[in-house]
Amino acid sequence: MKSSPVAPTPLTAKSAAPRLDNALVWLMALTCGLVVANIYYNQPLLAAIGRTFGISDSQASLVATATQIGYTLGILLVVPLGDMLERKRLILLMLLGAAGCLGLVAGAPSFGVLAGASVLVGICSAVPQLLLPMAAHLAPEESRGRIVGRIMSGLLIGILLSRTASGYVGAHFGWRVVFEGAAVLMVALTALLAWRLPTDRPHFAGTYGSLMRSLITLARELPDLRRSALVGGSVFAAFSVFWTTLVFYLGSPAYGYGSDVAGFFGLVGAAGALAAPLAGGLADRRGSSYAITAGLVLALASYLLLGMGGGYLAGLVLGILLLDVGVQSVHISNQTLIFSLRPEARSRLNTVYMTGYFTGGSLGSIAGGLAWTHFGWAGVCLVGSAFVALALALHRFYER
Repeated sequence: MKSSPVAPTPLTAKSAAPRLDNALVWLMALTCGLVVANIYYNQPLLAAIGRTFGISDSQASLVATATQIGYTLGILLVVPLGDMLERKRLILLMLLGAAGCLGLVAGAPSFGVLAGASVLVGICSAVPQLLLPMAAHLAPEESRGRIVGRIMSGLLIGILLSRTASGYVGAHFGWRVVFEGAAVLMVALTALLAWRLPTDRPHFAGTYGSLMRSLITLARELPDLRRSALVGGSVFAAFSVFWTTLVFYLGSPAYGYGSDVAGFFGLVGAAGALAAPLAGGLADRRGSSYAITAGLVLALASYLLLGMGGGYLAGLVLGILLLDVGVQSVHISNQTLIFSLRPEARSRLNTVYMTGYFTGGSLGSIAGGLAWTHFGWAGVCLVGSAFVALALALHRFYER
C-alpha cells in the first residue's frame, strides 16, 4: 500500500537520537545568526555598491532582492531535503557552498556577476531552516520549545546585527572586505560543525518528487498554514521596505550619514528583537491569533510614526523599535501556530511558511527601492503601511 506523501516514514527511533547539550544549542544559535547574516550584509552597503558599478539606487537595491530570492529558492528546493537526506552532511555542503559564493561576491568584476552570486549566496544560506527542525527533532519533548526559541533568538540577532557589522566594516575597509570576512566565517563554521554536530538520520523514505508534492498537499489541506504564509510574507515585505531603503534615507540631506551609521541602526533593531520571547509568552497565554494581531498593530503604528516623525532621530529610533518588535512578534507567533498543525511534518511546514515569508521580503525590497526612487521617504512609509494593512486584513478575514 502506498504511503501518504505528507506523513514521513521514520527510519530510526526517536529514543536513538542524540540529546542536545547546552553548548551545542548555543553553537546552533551562533550558526543560525552568522549564516543568516549573509543575506543582510549587503543592505547598508547598497549605496557603496552602486557607486562602485555606477548604477542608480533602485538598481543597487536589486542586490538585496537577489539575495532574498536565492534564500527563498533555498528554502523551497533544498530545505525539504532535510527530511530525506542526512542533515549534518547537507548542512556542511551548504556552508562550503556559501563560502565559495561569498568569495565570488567579494571579487565580482561586474554588477551582473554580483547579482548572480548573490542569488547563490541566498540559496546556500538556508542552513538555519535545516538547523531549526533538526533541533526540534533532537530536543527532549519537555524542553523543545525553549531550545528552538533560543536558537531562533540567534537567527533574529544575526539578521539585525549583520547590518551593524557590515555598515562599519564597509565604511572603513570597503564593501568587498565584508564578504571576504563572511566567506572565512563560513569555512570556520564548517570545520566546527563537522566536529560538533551530531548525525541526524532522515525521516522520509520516498523520492524527491513525492517530498515536493507533499508541500502542495500540506498547503491545500491546512488553511492555517496558508494564512500564516500570506500574513508572514506581507509583514516581512513591510520589514524589507524599511531596511532596504534606510541607508538611502540616512545618506540623504535629511541626515547625511554614511553606511557605518546606517549599520549601527541594526543595534536598535536588535534591542527590539530581544522582546521577541515576550511574544512567545503572549501566544502561550492568549493564543497565536491574539499575539499576531498585537504585532501587526505595532508594525502599523511604527510606520505612522516613521512617516510623521522619521525626520527626527528620536522618531526614527522609536519607529525602528516598534517595527522590529511587531514583525518578530508576528513571525514567532506564526511559527508557534504552524508547528502545532502536523508535528510529523515540521520541516515541510516550515518550508511552506518560510517560502511565503521570503517571497514577501523580496517583493518588499523591490517595492521599497521603487518607492524611494519615485516618491522619497513618504512613499516608503506609505508602501510599508500598505503591506502591514494587507497582513492585518489577511489575518482577520482569510478563510474565516
